[in-house]
Amino acid sequence: MSSETIRQAGHRVVVAQVTEEPISTAEHEQAVSVLAAGAVVGFSGVVRDHDHGRIVTELEYTGHPSAGEVLAEIAAEFAARDGVEAVAVSHRIGPLKLGDTALACAVSTAHRAEAFVLCAELVDAVKARIPIWKRQVFDDGTDEWVACP
Repeated sequence: MSSETIRQAGHRVVVAQVTEEPISTAEHEQAVSVLAAGAVVGFSGVVRDHDHGRIVTELEYTGHPSAGEVLAEIAAEFAARDGVEAVAVSHRIGPLKLGDTALACAVSTAHRAEAFVLCAELVDAVKARIPIWKRQVFDDGTDEWVACP
């Protein structure tokens, strides 16, 4: 993990980073694995080769300078929830290849149901709040900005 990594007191370790380097969901799962956790759930948001019936050939994420701070705030909010043991989340920026992981996160809790719900909510919160925008290039040479105000 990068210098953007944040660690909180106790076993509620929070990892939050925006990076141009490749990210691994397995590393995020390992980061949240603590002895108190009975469940670890991870998620990989992967660059796919299509969108709305069109073939995607390239993809690039651009982030606002505050993106790392926003991601850290989101992670801290989730880590502070009752029953949460640890949270780890990272988002890539820059050019990505098909199959690359753009968003990796993992959470640990005492029980699996909580972990699944928490992980899904974490992904939704990141997608809704982080100031990162996606530019897709299609096989016909056109492009499109997604989630861009």
